[in-house]
Amino acid sequence: MDYKVVAVKVGNREGVAQDVQRILTEHGCAIKVRLGLHDIPANTCSPEGLILMEVDAEEPEISTLVNKLDSLPDTSAKYLVI
Repeated sequence: MDYKVVAVKVGNREGVAQDVQRILTEHGCAIKVRLGLHDIPANTCSPEGLILMEVDAEEPEISTLVNKLDSLPDTSAKYLVI
């Protein structure tokens, strides 16, 4: 069995969080699992974060999701099959 995984690095969390959430909501039916990680240095939120998702959709929808996320400023999205 293959796992379809999308990893998203978000650089400016405060600046793009709403756009990232909007895109994830648009493709919510394709997202099986979502894990968000960020550092918490000295009682403040880190400006960067990492989102890992297992997705279950056809390749065109996954590509659309990744391309939308990757087009946001300070955001990088990658798709891999493991």
